[in-house]
Amino acid sequence: MTAAPDPTPLLRPRSVAVVGANERPGSYGDVIFRNLAAAGFEGAVYGVNPKRDEVHGRACVATLADLPEPVDAVVVAIPAAACAPVIREAGERGCGGAIVLAAGFGEVADGRRLEEELKAAARTAAIPVCGPNGNGVVSVAARAPLWGDSVERLSPGPVAVITQSGNFGVNALGSDRGIGFHTVISTGNSAVLAASDWLEALAATEGVGSVALMLESDGDGARLAAALASCAERDIGVAVLKVGSSAGGARAAGAHTGALAGDQRVFAALLEEAGAAQASEPDELLELARALATPGARPSGRGGLAILTCSGGDSGMAADLAAERGLELPELSPGTRERLGAVLPSAATVANPLDYTSMLWDDHEALEEVAAAVSSDPAIDQLLLLFDQPRGLDPEVAAGWEGVRRALLAGAAKGDAATILGSTLPELLDPDGAAELAAGGRVATAAGLGAAIACAAALRMPPADPKRLREIAAAAASGRAGDGGPGEGDPPAASGVGDRTATEDPTAGAVDSIDAVYGEAEAKRLLAAGGLAVPDGAVAADERGAVDAALAIGLPVALKLSSPALLHKTEAGALALDLRTEDEVRVAAERLLALPAASGATLLVERMAGDGIELIFAVRRDGVVPALLVGTGGIWAEALDDVALLPLPAAPARVERALLGLRAAPLLTGARGGPAIDLGAAARFGSRLGELALEHGLDLLEVNPALASPAGCVALDAVAIRRGG
Repeated sequence: MTAAPDPTPLLRPRSVAVVGANERPGSYGDVIFRNLAAAGFEGAVYGVNPKRDEVHGRACVATLADLPEPVDAVVVAIPAAACAPVIREAGERGCGGAIVLAAGFGEVADGRRLEEELKAAARTAAIPVCGPNGNGVVSVAARAPLWGDSVERLSPGPVAVITQSGNFGVNALGSDRGIGFHTVISTGNSAVLAASDWLEALAATEGVGSVALMLESDGDGARLAAALASCAERDIGVAVLKVGSSAGGARAAGAHTGALAGDQRVFAALLEEAGAAQASEPDELLELARALATPGARPSGRGGLAILTCSGGDSGMAADLAAERGLELPELSPGTRERLGAVLPSAATVANPLDYTSMLWDDHEALEEVAAAVSSDPAIDQLLLLFDQPRGLDPEVAAGWEGVRRALLAGAAKGDAATILGSTLPELLDPDGAAELAAGGRVATAAGLGAAIACAAALRMPPADPKRLREIAAAAASGRAGDGGPGEGDPPAASGVGDRTATEDPTAGAVDSIDAVYGEAEAKRLLAAGGLAVPDGAVAADERGAVDAALAIGLPVALKLSSPALLHKTEAGALALDLRTEDEVRVAAERLLALPAASGATLLVERMAGDGIELIFAVRRDGVVPALLVGTGGIWAEALDDVALLPLPAAPARVERALLGLRAAPLLTGARGGPAIDLGAAARFGSRLGELALEHGLDLLEVNPALASPAGCVALDAVAIRRGG
């Protein structure tokens, strides 16, 4: 990976120059000055405009070369066509970095040349550039809102935001929910710095507790995995909202893997490895980031979640949402039930979730005891307090609501459970109270019932392994690491197809093609050479060759067409199974060779496999990172959609855990009296398949089905794709 320029000067600027400075209300060159003044920025600010000597009471020079000193941040507030020369000039003057606000670059056809010029200028200048076509950077701690829209003065906090949608950044800054922001970055077109580069920089920035990532594209998977590793090393929480999908998903759709392992699934698998919370919409993203920035809010992992509310309806909805997230709501212990029975009104039912009823609303001592009892329960390590506080209450009324909130929190603090204070509706979380709790660092807050449950689940996620993430980054960064695809020369012979070759597979030597697909025979030669089991077999050109091969292998046999163009044999009728006589082999060969799919194909003759469970193992490299797919296979693989995805490399132990997590896992372990497969052998098969794909630079290596049995795991069908030799 080529290192990107360090964006630190833009994250903590001590001096700013605004190119295109003016006093025209609403223009970028005006808004930046107003934002800096409103935020109380204490550093030097210069205007750059050959038509002005002064802007907003600040000195204005004609060009960056005329600045009295190099500045940390150059805000380029001029039209797109004039931006590239300014970037070169900023580098020559020794400035730290630049923010390009203008649109009209790569997001439109006519602007692509301008974006290439901008990138070339940034390389020449060797400085970081934010944008173009973005809103800029707001560093709250540095009081430096270098932002294209008006920004109110903000209270600093631990939550950072990186967004590819400028509007999301605007909305986040304008939301009234008591979130203390550290930095907000609108990446725009990411012509020079990608979201992962900003994430890497924020991971090394003092005061960042969590990062909210709003992404519209995958970006560079290697850089993203490395940045996530840096966050894991520093205990920085990450929440991600990923929208859209890359074009890569369609490229592998000719095989089963394309349908089963869409780009979003590969991306989600990487986030799971990183311990990152995945949001479903913008509001949830902000709430997740807020919760993950609370260091004392993570539960111990020795118990489950308890929910307290004064509403039966809310408790029922909360239980449903918790079940959807897979959150355990343990029964309360007898001791806890006894404590609660002493203070709860007779109308209350002791359960989890617990509706303590509004009858206790004015009894703050009883409320405190209720929260203390549940928080102290040995089966509970996480407590969600649902509490709604209306806005605009009269002072004497507001005091009562505040008393209830403080009583519940005081009781929760008497136990060991990590606590979340959440509202059922987003607007009913008091922003001042949320900010106060955030400053304490022990109680997380969440606006909205759905978001509160999502935060509870996110805080329960196991921590990421930075070493594992760096291994994933290395695998993603590696190019075509092997000496070539399966068609480049003959792999060393092993048992299987490579042993008896009646005719050469027509794809041999085709690795330099732009889009090379290797049929079953050639793909199995690669598998066999790599130590994976394939049925004993041979290829033949005609009926006589098929019969001779069948007799040499031993009846019964399977007969198939093998061709790079033939990925779904069942649909094409291109196979015949359990052929037990010479005549059956001859008739089947005649039928197969008469099919339209036989053009350019050879016959593949293989020994019939025994009984077992059909699985699919496949590697794809066109997602955000290379990933191994494991799941139930055969002709129903796509319909059943019972799969798991593992970013590569994937050790056998990880593959085995993935197999045991499938819906079909009971079939693999001997349910209903059936034989248990050799799970270790199947796991080693999948792990080695991932290694082979990386070693040979394959974009797709799929085995479907692989037959798993007590005796091991063998590849019954295979295909490989290698692009751009």
